[in-house]
Amino acid sequence: MAKLDRGGVKIHYEVHGSGPTLLLSHGYSSTARMWDGQIAALKDRYQVVVWDMRGHGESDYPADQSLYSEALTVGDMKALLDQVGAKKAIIAGLSLGGYMSLAFAASHPERVAALMLFDTGPGFKKDEARAKWNETARQRADTLEAKGLAALNSSDEVKLTRHRDATGLARAARGMLAQDNDRVIQSLDKVAVPTLVLVGANDTNFLAATDYMAAKIKQAIKVVVADAGHASNLHQPALFNQAVEAFLARLPAA
Repeated sequence: MAKLDRGGVKIHYEVHGSGPTLLLSHGYSSTARMWDGQIAALKDRYQVVVWDMRGHGESDYPADQSLYSEALTVGDMKALLDQVGAKKAIIAGLSLGGYMSLAFAASHPERVAALMLFDTGPGFKKDEARAKWNETARQRADTLEAKGLAALNSSDEVKLTRHRDATGLARAARGMLAQDNDRVIQSLDKVAVPTLVLVGANDTNFLAATDYMAAKIKQAIKVVVADAGHASNLHQPALFNQAVEAFLARLPAA
């Protein structure tokens, strides 16, 4: 199993198939395993890279809280592209992975061939809304520290995961799930690549956010997957893969 050394923090990643590079980033408290259905569907035509964010799955869980941040996560993604030899890639993710994909595009637009944003949002313009989100993230961290992995919810993307303990997830909630500013949401009108914005029809927490992203991103295509919740790729894998493959087929040849 491949590991990328990021200043002493080992990041687990996998490379499947060959072709244009597609980097898939998982949601908070999930792992690369949530993408198995997409790996199988896409590896014949794409180099599919999946990974476990720091604090998750088979990556390291550093004890230092300062080693968990949006900036370090974006750096991990850039280092993964460097590791697999991809000057540009299709950057994609679900939930926290989708937010980090937008953060990556804001920091390294020259490395992004296209974006795919699944069941996610761009953060908050208003300080009060961000503070409320961050308080929820901190409460999640406190609960994980108090109760361990038993505190994880039983959502479909979490059921697939294996974490060694809850310490990394708690620190990731404080440093990566929590947000410092409105940089990402303010970057939407600067996104200059084809973008797929996809959401499950039953993912009520993200319907408005995906509408907002689709309106602000110039080359966005919006897809709503019927009878799917937050883990739309797991609830309706055939419809999800169909939407992804149709979007990818429209991209210019790499």
